Amino acid sequence: MAVVFVKNDTIYQKDKPKRMYCRFKKYNIKSVDYTDVEFLRKFLNEQGKILPRRLTGNSLKFQKKVAKAVKRARQLSLLPFVADNL
Repeated sequence: MAVVFVKNDTIYQKDKPKRMYCRFKKYNIKSVDYTDVEFLRKFLNEQGKILPRRLTGNSLKFQKKVAKAVKRARQLSLLPFVADNL
C-alpha cells in the first residue's frame, strides 16, 4: 500500500516499509541449536558478523539466543570468526 500526499501541486507516493516479524514466534520455534549451521548463517552478514535485531526482526529474547548459538558454533569451529565470503 502506498501513501499518497500532495505538496506544492506535486504528488508524492511513499511506500510503507515491510513489517518486521520474529520468525521464531511466527513458526513457533522454541530453541536455537548451535549445530544447525545453515540456519545460523541467515543471521550473519558476508563478513561473518551477527546481524542486529533491526535488520533480522528477531525479538530480544531470540536475538540473545541466536548470538549465544553463533558464538558457541564459532568456538567449535562450525562457523568462522571472520570470513571473506559466506
